[in-house]
Amino acid sequence: MTQSPRNTSAQFVARVALMASLALIFSYIEAIIPYNPGIPGIKLGIANIVTVIALYKFGWKEAAGVSVIRIVIAGLLFNGLFGMLYSLAGAIVSLAGMICLKKTGLFSVVGVSMAAGVLHNLGQLFVAAALIEDLRIFFYFPVLLFSGIAAGILVGIASAMILRILK
Repeated sequence: MTQSPRNTSAQFVARVALMASLALIFSYIEAIIPYNPGIPGIKLGIANIVTVIALYKFGWKEAAGVSVIRIVIAGLLFNGLFGMLYSLAGAIVSLAGMICLKKTGLFSVVGVSMAAGVLHNLGQLFVAAALIEDLRIFFYFPVLLFSGIAAGILVGIASAMILRILK
């Protein structure tokens, strides 16, 4: 019995590797852009465009693979161990949220991405609270809420535009 090329392990690995490489390039671009809004922890997260596209074009396994590979390599190259830890926590929470919201069929790509931006920040706050053993860090959540909404909308718009082109 032969499998269709889309479902082979080699095709899966190639898709994930290619998309993770693209996401890593976006992470590098974001790391070298001198962007500082004066608020710690705020960034656009343009590499998440690739994760959103992977989720919608291929599925949750590809999106998870792209996200984890990109975060681990970017952590080793640019962010360090703690940056990697924060990013992994945010990615797990945001990806779980994206998968759930996408499955409902009630949300657009932009809506799913916006929720993911907020959930990513929330996941990072949980790690920060555990590391510093102080729940007062959650007083920072309103700032991260608005930045997550804004970044999620921008990433979602870009992702939706690219997905339209890919169809």
